[in-house]
Amino acid sequence: MTIRNLDRAFSPRSVALIGASQRPGSLGALVLSNIVSGGYGGAIFPINPKYRDLSGRACFARVADLPEVPDLCVIATPAQTVPALVEEIGQFGCRAVVVITAGVGSEGQLRQRMLEAAGRHGVRIIGPNTIGLLAPLVGLNASFTHIPARAGSLALLSQSGAIVSSIIDWAESEQIGFSQIISLGDMADVDVGDCLNMLATDPKTSAILMYLESIPNARKFMSAARAAVRLKPVIAIRPGRHEQAARAAQTHTGALAGADAVVDAAMRRAGIIRVNDLEDLFSAAEITARFKPLERGRVAIVTNGGGAGVLAVDHLIDRGCELAELSPQTLASLDAVLPPNWSHANPVDIIGDAPPERYLAAMRLVADDPGVDVVLAMNCPTALASPIAAANALADVVQDGLINNKPVLATWLGQFAATEARRVLNTAGIASVDTPAKAADAVSILTRWRRLTSRLQRVPSAHEAIHVDRPAAGAALAIAATAGRSMLTEPEAKSALAAYGIAVPRTLTVTSIDAVEAAAAELLVGSSRVAVKMLSASLTHKSDLGGVVLDIETADAARAAAQAIQDRLAAKGLASALDGFAVQQMIIRPMAQELLIGVTTDPVFGPVLMFGAGGVSVEVVRDTTMELLPVDDVLADDMISRTRISALLAGYRNRPAADRGAIVLALKAVSQLLIDFPQIVAIDINPLLADADGVIALDARIEIDPQRLAIAPPNPALSIRPYPGEWTTQLALGASSFDLRPIRPVDAALYPRFLERVTAEDLRLRFLVPTSELSPETLIRLTQLDYDRDIAFVALSRPEGDLAGVVRYAADPDGKHAEFGLLVRSDLQGIGLGTGLLRHLIDYARARGIIELTGGMLRENERMAAVCRELGFEMTSLPGDAARVQARLVLRAG
Repeated sequence: MTIRNLDRAFSPRSVALIGASQRPGSLGALVLSNIVSGGYGGAIFPINPKYRDLSGRACFARVADLPEVPDLCVIATPAQTVPALVEEIGQFGCRAVVVITAGVGSEGQLRQRMLEAAGRHGVRIIGPNTIGLLAPLVGLNASFTHIPARAGSLALLSQSGAIVSSIIDWAESEQIGFSQIISLGDMADVDVGDCLNMLATDPKTSAILMYLESIPNARKFMSAARAAVRLKPVIAIRPGRHEQAARAAQTHTGALAGADAVVDAAMRRAGIIRVNDLEDLFSAAEITARFKPLERGRVAIVTNGGGAGVLAVDHLIDRGCELAELSPQTLASLDAVLPPNWSHANPVDIIGDAPPERYLAAMRLVADDPGVDVVLAMNCPTALASPIAAANALADVVQDGLINNKPVLATWLGQFAATEARRVLNTAGIASVDTPAKAADAVSILTRWRRLTSRLQRVPSAHEAIHVDRPAAGAALAIAATAGRSMLTEPEAKSALAAYGIAVPRTLTVTSIDAVEAAAAELLVGSSRVAVKMLSASLTHKSDLGGVVLDIETADAARAAAQAIQDRLAAKGLASALDGFAVQQMIIRPMAQELLIGVTTDPVFGPVLMFGAGGVSVEVVRDTTMELLPVDDVLADDMISRTRISALLAGYRNRPAADRGAIVLALKAVSQLLIDFPQIVAIDINPLLADADGVIALDARIEIDPQRLAIAPPNPALSIRPYPGEWTTQLALGASSFDLRPIRPVDAALYPRFLERVTAEDLRLRFLVPTSELSPETLIRLTQLDYDRDIAFVALSRPEGDLAGVVRYAADPDGKHAEFGLLVRSDLQGIGLGTGLLRHLIDYARARGIIELTGGMLRENERMAAVCRELGFEMTSLPGDAARVQARLVLRAG
């Protein structure tokens, strides 16, 4: 379950508190006092057999005695009572519970018994071990916070009750309000993904703030976060950036926390703005609420103190922002209104005696410059000019935080006079920050927000297919699995990589020193040098053990190298671990860069792809980046760009640029290998040589889990559901035939020609309103899907490859109910294409566990209705809408 019955908790019409009390200092008394005094207008039912009335309200002995079924029950009783209370609550009909009680753990199977009772009745549980729930818009404070939260438009999700209390305290001093505050606690049932699903479509929530220590369901979290980010900013703190803090977080939550680099990759992939402290959390919320994201962050600084402006420049550059280059026209205009000794550059130092009029003139001129995206007004206190007067003047010209439609940030330094000036700025709706560093942070958030959301909407320029020989790769993995090994030998690993199109040197494996000589002689016929490497099922770091000898030019030298390897292992007491030798072509590519492609399995987010600088010093250089699988062309190219070595790959001096497309294909190949083989838990390709001629893997390791051999692809451990390519098929209709496959982002390019051959009438019938074209943003939404929730199948005419028809569904977050839509090219209607597409969608929906497919259509759309009736849909009228009907198909019992 994801959002089922959660509406009862987020906006309850009535609340029951089990464990209500009047004993001073008790949990039950604190929570009851907060509920009663918070202005909540719904019914409040205290429950405790010790009392007949509490806080002027009738008190009931048990849930079954209540006069009505409450929307929300809050439990504040000892841990051992919780399972039976959840059972009683469920039997009475309540479907949402907040368990404030701590200690509902594995001892006595309390947690399991609680969840079993909840499952029997469809009860949703927030907690246990939570500070409670606050819904300020309805005046509900069902928590034991020390003060209530004021109403507003921010939603807060936190695993720490102490953080909730601290944030409410801080927000009150800043007059910041909330739409929802959920203390998630131990997340036995309702987790962060569930709450994101609820808040994404909440019209009263403008931004979502999160404090996360762990993520229990990565795939649900990623789907929910990506959906939410498309609608509103999502900003998160995730502690544990350093190992010691990560250990503390595990102890605190009792949950497994993933490595911080992986969490960072996950948040970047989801489009979440990550910040590092609580102050930054609210600054980010304020900035994203005030302004739109910025394509670029070219900042013009207007200041009465040159030093402060220079300091701001340093902070901006540190955060990847840009200092605007003022045009000659702007500089000339500034010369006309500023003293001769002004800075004549950006930052625009208007001198310490600047009166308000000088500020305004400079602000207007720099804001008019087309090369400026953001204006930063700074003020340093002097005896020559009033900071408050300058603030009042700025307030007169800035409208809704903008000047000439450009964001204005203000930094008034100091304490005494600046405090009143900041009040003036805040009252006027001007984003005021305390320091140049915070101003730089604000600009950085706006540009980072754009980059993050753009990543969710970028369309690959092409979809270059990778070579895949799945049986060959499977055979290499099966050899190790059959032998009971978790580590493939180097030749086996390279065989698997070669099956997915990654070039590897020719290698011969032998079991004796005599055979090494013969193998070397054979390879030296076509190569100037060979390498001899040890083979071992149990020893993997060959170089560390002296198990690799390079640059061998003769067969005799190869034999001697093999003997030396054997002797070194024997000296270390490891002779029995030697299984043989690999004799390999030496690849001589002096202009190549050494790269690393790897896969690690994170305990939370599953397999994660790594790319960066390779070679023996990879741990020292630490020039790597991570990305959640799967990756496409755009994401793979992004990985390359995020590394320092990307500058070298672009070419320099006499070294030509490396074949970037070949690196992208290698990253995609490893991604696909993990999709197809769930038993793979780790891959290490180091080094991968890259130059203008392409890439080649010189060394490789692959680790598997033989226990996962029976798991069918696609890999269920991936936190993002991969492209369901297995649902590709062909459809023959008389003389015409079509390829049916799931939609890809690149298919956005097929739509313009497709829509040219769809009549305006057919578009009206499909989208229920008159329309003649679809915007680029709409095409992106139609082609970039979260395959865990949504699907679309395209029919491509053969052999032309033109888009002929599209069928799709969008499922609810529970994955049980889905709404479908169908559009077939007007000149191809009547041949059965729509029926074939919809039948394929029904088969897919049934396989994915969808309970019910529904689709709305205009009553006049008889052709669509006939297709639905043919496939078993029931047609019903929509209440209150005579123009529309609904098609409904039940796929299985709910």
